[in-house]
Amino acid sequence: METPDYNYKVVRQFTVMTVIWGIVGMLVGVVIAAQLAYPELNLNQYLHFGRLRPLHTNAVIFAFGGSALFATSFYVVQRTCQVRLCSEVLPGFIFWGWNLVIVLAAITLPLGMTSSKEYAELEWPIDILITIVWVAYAYVFFGTIAKRKTSHIYVANWFFGGFILTVAILHVINSAAVPVNLFKSYSAYSGAMDAMVQWWYGHNAVGFFLTAGFLGIMYYFVPKQAERPVYSYRLSIVHFWSLVAIYIWAGPHHLHYTALPDWAQSLGMVMSLILLAPSWGGMINGIMTLSGAWHKLRTDPILRFLVVSLSFYGMSTFEGPMMAIKTVNALSHYTDWTIGHVHSGALGWVAMVSIGAIYHLIPIMFGRKEMYSTAMINLHFWLATLGTVLYIAAMWVNGIMQGLMWRAYNEDGTLTYSFVESVAASHDGYVVRLIGGVMFFAGMLLMAYNLYKTAQQAKLEKCELPA
Repeated sequence: METPDYNYKVVRQFTVMTVIWGIVGMLVGVVIAAQLAYPELNLNQYLHFGRLRPLHTNAVIFAFGGSALFATSFYVVQRTCQVRLCSEVLPGFIFWGWNLVIVLAAITLPLGMTSSKEYAELEWPIDILITIVWVAYAYVFFGTIAKRKTSHIYVANWFFGGFILTVAILHVINSAAVPVNLFKSYSAYSGAMDAMVQWWYGHNAVGFFLTAGFLGIMYYFVPKQAERPVYSYRLSIVHFWSLVAIYIWAGPHHLHYTALPDWAQSLGMVMSLILLAPSWGGMINGIMTLSGAWHKLRTDPILRFLVVSLSFYGMSTFEGPMMAIKTVNALSHYTDWTIGHVHSGALGWVAMVSIGAIYHLIPIMFGRKEMYSTAMINLHFWLATLGTVLYIAAMWVNGIMQGLMWRAYNEDGTLTYSFVESVAASHDGYVVRLIGGVMFFAGMLLMAYNLYKTAQQAKLEKCELPA
C-alpha cells in the first residue's frame, strides 16, 4: 500500500509547543503553590495569587493540554484515515491563532482583565478569536475524515470529534456576554442561572476537553506503544456513547448547598454516580490492552507513562462521583480535597498521557528511531509520578482536616476553630504540595532538554547524509 504524504509540520509545531507551554504553565503552578505556603511571595498586584492562578489554569489546560490535543489529533486523523490533512493553509492559521490566544491570556490575566468565570476567564475579543480558530480546527479535522481512504472511522477519532463539537457548543453558550468596552464584558446570564451555565461549561470542559480528547490519545497511543490491539473495540464504542450521554448532566455537583434548585443538585449527583461505569469501562479497556505485553513496562518508560495515566484516570473517576454525593460533599466542598482531586486528574491523567504521547511523537517528528535519552525519560517518569502522589496526598490530608475543622462546634454552638486556624494548620500540606510540584516541573525541564538533544541529533544526522 502506498504511504500517503502526511502533513507533519503542524504536528511537529504543536508537539514542541506542548513541551514549552507545559514548562510555562507548571512554573506558574509552582509559583502560586509557593505563594500559598509562603504568603510573602505575593509580590505585587500583577504577580499575586489572585492574578496568577487563572493564568496557571489557562496555561496548563489550554496551552499545554490544548497543544497536546492539536498535535495528537492532527497526527492520528491522518494516520488512521490514510490521507493528508484536507487543507494546506488552515493548519498554520490554527497553530498561530491558538498561540496568539495563549499570549493574549498571558498578557490580560495578570492585568486583571477577566470575566471571572472558571476556565473561561478570557474577555470577549479573545473569546471571538478562540471561536474562529476552533471552527477552522473542526473544518480541518472533519474534512480530513470526510476524504479518508479507509471505510472505518477509528474510535480515537470518535473521541476527538466528540471533544471538538462539544467544546464548541460549551464555549459559545457560556461566553455569551454584553461588552462594556474592549476589555470588559458582563455575562448574558444572571444569578443562579449564570452559575448553572458556568458549571455546565466548567464540568464539561473537564469532561470533554480534559477527558474525551485525551481518551482519543489513549485509544491510539496505548495500543501503538504496546504493539497490541485494543482489548475490546466494542467496549470502546460503548465507552464513547455512554460517556457522551452521561457526562453532560454532571455539572450541578459543583453547586451543592448553593442557590441552585435542590432537584438540579440531586440530578447532578445521580448522573455523576452513573458516570463511574463508562469511565471505568474505558480505563479497564486501556489497561487490558496490555494483555500479553506487561513485560514491556520493565524497559519502556513511555508505555509506563501511558499505563500509569490510566490508573490515575480510574482513581479520579472514582473519586469524582464519590465527592458528588451530597453527604461527602458537605465535608469536601471548598476544601483542598477538591484541589487534590482536580490535580490527580490534571497531573496524573491528562499530563501523564500527554507526556507519553509526545515522547512517542518526538522521534517521528524529527525522523529518528528513538529519543536522545531513554534514561532521562525514565527519570522523568519517576519525578512525575512521585511528584503527583506527594501533591494529591498533601491535598487530601489538608482537605479532610479543613472540612473537619470548619464543621467542629462547641457545646454552646460556637465554632471550635477560626478560619485562620485552619489556614495555619494547612501550612505543612502546602509545603509538601510545593515539593511535589517542583518535582513535576523538574521532569518537564528534563523533557525539554531531551527534546532539544533529539532535534539536534536529527539535524546533525541530516547534515552528515551524503549529497
